[in-house]
Amino acid sequence: MLPVFLALLLTQTPHENPRQQGIPIGSGTKLAKVTLTAPSGGWTVDRMMLVEGTVSDTSIDPVVVSINGDRYLMRTFNGRFSRKFPAASGKNIVTVMATNKGGTARTQVTTYAQIPPVPLKAILTSDTEGVYTDLHIYEPTDTSVTKSDNGLQLVGEKMAHVYWANTASPSGGTFFLNEQGGDFVQPAYGPYLYVHRAPPKGLYLIATNYWPSGDKAHTVATLNVALFEGTPGEVRRMVRIPLAIPGTTRVLAWINILGDNQAEVYVPTADPQPTGASWPKNLDEAAKKVSAGDGSGFGDEGGYEGEGEGYEGEGYEGSEEGD
Repeated sequence: MLPVFLALLLTQTPHENPRQQGIPIGSGTKLAKVTLTAPSGGWTVDRMMLVEGTVSDTSIDPVVVSINGDRYLMRTFNGRFSRKFPAASGKNIVTVMATNKGGTARTQVTTYAQIPPVPLKAILTSDTEGVYTDLHIYEPTDTSVTKSDNGLQLVGEKMAHVYWANTASPSGGTFFLNEQGGDFVQPAYGPYLYVHRAPPKGLYLIATNYWPSGDKAHTVATLNVALFEGTPGEVRRMVRIPLAIPGTTRVLAWINILGDNQAEVYVPTADPQPTGASWPKNLDEAAKKVSAGDGSGFGDEGGYEGEGEGYEGEGYEGSEEGD
């Protein structure tokens, strides 16, 4: 009887994995209609741009929002979606896409913002609902880089750590918490955003820390970095990285602001390690300290998983920039 029982087990069709695989689509079979009530086009002088509208199929959650190519996943509530985003100087092409079984519907509006260019913007999103992929920014300070006989050395614990529990940037950057429908504490797609309109020269580190919830085992995090947005020298980089181990931290990118609208970006998973004189020689060591956490406030969450990861909570005061 035992061989027969084993044979039956082996021929059973496995149960479908209940975990979310990719971005969910709506259950409707008729192509949805997407309506944007904001922005309405034309010109604006506001630094924050409201993206608001409705989708006719209320089962679609989330919608995909693209602003000048930067992708966001925005939750819907009874078919409505709303959130403010930092506007780019000049043209802002806003596209909203909603997918159900009937296909993908989209609408697009172009707005022009008469505002100063944004030198540094970082956007972090997740492809999975119900997880924390928290954004961590480490800013340069007067003492975070020292000179030695072997060149520049990064003193990571001297960097200013800006994240969910400490959204105040000493150098004047603005940190935006994950917000969906007015809620700042629930795990969600994001985005987390960091904007600096006058970044001081020096080395910046962008990382994420991963905490899943419920049956969510993994996700894909997407970082979009824009430097000198709205100028002829605009630079854009995108980093997509899978996250699977709860509590680990991943270093996503290093940004070296050189001054005079010049900067260099180093993505550890894609680029050779920089060797220029303006780069510290101990980046790998610093990345491991960020990921492992050394009790000094430099990388105070999680364990090492290669290079670059986040978790959320309070500290919402002052996390949103006004119009």
